[in-house]
Amino acid sequence: MVADLDTRVSVGSVELAHPVMTASGTSGHGAELASYFDLSSIGAVVVKSLSVMPWPGNPAPRLHPIEGGMINAVGLQGPGIERWFAESLPGLVASRAAVVVSIWGRTVEEFRDAAIAVAAGRSSRSGGGSIVAVEVNLSCPNLEGRRGIFAHDADVSAEVVRVCEVAGVPVWAKLSPNTDRLVEVAGAVSAAGAEAVTLINTVVGLVLDPESGRPVLGNGGGGVSGRVIHPMAVRAVSDVHSAMPDLPIVGVGGVVDAVSAADLLRAGARAVQVGTATFADPRASHRVAQDLDRWAIGRGIGRLADISPSPGR
Repeated sequence: MVADLDTRVSVGSVELAHPVMTASGTSGHGAELASYFDLSSIGAVVVKSLSVMPWPGNPAPRLHPIEGGMINAVGLQGPGIERWFAESLPGLVASRAAVVVSIWGRTVEEFRDAAIAVAAGRSSRSGGGSIVAVEVNLSCPNLEGRRGIFAHDADVSAEVVRVCEVAGVPVWAKLSPNTDRLVEVAGAVSAAGAEAVTLINTVVGLVLDPESGRPVLGNGGGGVSGRVIHPMAVRAVSDVHSAMPDLPIVGVGGVVDAVSAADLLRAGARAVQVGTATFADPRASHRVAQDLDRWAIGRGIGRLADISPSPGR
């Protein structure tokens, strides 16, 4: 057994105290989970995606459980970045959490404005130093006349990443698994300045009510998450790591315990995020972190960073 386990990992230039984080959209906008565990005990809290403006989200119902996970169409509901700085960041600062701000937009210009708002908030409000990265949620509908969503288009994804560098902190690009161009898009955002990619977001799906035959969600279709998408996440991480072994990856999708976290790390991720499991257990990310520590110690691993393959391996 290893007496002292080094839990620190690096995602690009960002050093985290632990490789386990929360996933955007599953742990609220602020310190909602602080009553369940010490938020500083995990790598970071990734807040629910924020736009430059307040956004109401989609009509209810927004969530529906399925075997092995859930389907959702929350629709990026949020208070807007300025209000988030005023109302939610102070609680995260008080909890001593490292913070990753997820941002979204309907156009390249809205992404840029969101990044500018993050930069302004960091410089004008105390606690801005708690923000260690911006995660750019590229799995948003592209409303600029181009079909599909941002993360399905390598060129426009790269354009978004470039304009988001004004945030003044490292940029992570969260990509979609719903395309056969994933490796191409990952390469494009890396070349555009993204320090890391987050793989993956939800898988598109549709669930019908067995009686009415109508969609169970108010918006119709939605995003599938949870254990059921874990193999897709492992494949995505492996494919991107194999093509670009030096590109830092944050793995997310079906992480529920040490084994599922280690799957993503062994496939090439430097860190992981816990998402849907938090809905069933608000302590899930903390539990997974502790479980991963025990898993590593039991295998004689002295540094959690050593679980991930070395660049080029």
